[in-house]
Amino acid sequence: MANSLVYFGWKGLDVVRSYVIPANPKTTAQVTQRGYFAAAVAAIHAAMALAANALDAADKAAYAALASTRASPRTWFNEIVGLWADVKVAGDTPCIYTDATISDPTHDAFDCIMYLNEETADDLVAGKFYFGTSKTALINSTAATVVAHTTVALTAADLSAFLTAGVKYFMQFRPDAGDGCEGAVSGIMAFTAT
Repeated sequence: MANSLVYFGWKGLDVVRSYVIPANPKTTAQVTQRGYFAAAVAAIHAAMALAANALDAADKAAYAALASTRASPRTWFNEIVGLWADVKVAGDTPCIYTDATISDPTHDAFDCIMYLNEETADDLVAGKFYFGTSKTALINSTAATVVAHTTVALTAADLSAFLTAGVKYFMQFRPDAGDGCEGAVSGIMAFTAT
C-alpha cells in the first residue's frame, strides 16, 4: 500500500510489515555471516550431487523432522543452513549427514549408517546416537562408531537393551561436547522396532 505497508507470503503464511528501504550493510560481521550461509548452500548442493551416498529424500525428511522441533517454522534446507552457521560461529567444523539408512531394526540385527560430509576432513572424532519414543525426548544414548571423514554407524549390540518390538523410535546423531564438530547434529530419523 503505497510506501507504508508490504503484504507478502512467507513459509506458507500471509504476512504484512512496514515498508523498509532495503539496505545492504557490509560490516565485517555481516560479510562473515553471509559467507557462512554461502558455504552452507554450496555444501548442500555438493551433498545432493554426490555420485554415491548423496543427500536424499530420507535425509531431507530427517532434517525436516529436526526443523519441526523448533519454535519458528523452517524447512529442511533452512535447518541445515542454520546448523552450519551456528557451528561456524561457535568455531567448530560443520557437517552434513547423508544417505542415512536404518536396516533391520531388531534387537539382534539393528544397523544404522550415515555418511559424513565435513567442511574439513577428520574433525569429527566421537559422538553418540540419541533415541527415544518422541522426537523431542531423545533420552537414551549410545556411543557411535566414527570412521574419520567417512561414516557414523551404530550396530545391534549398542541398542539391544533398549528396543521393544512394535514401538516407534526417533534417533539422532550428536557429536560429543568438545569434539571438533560439536553442534553439527544430524536430522531425526524414525523407525519402528521389529
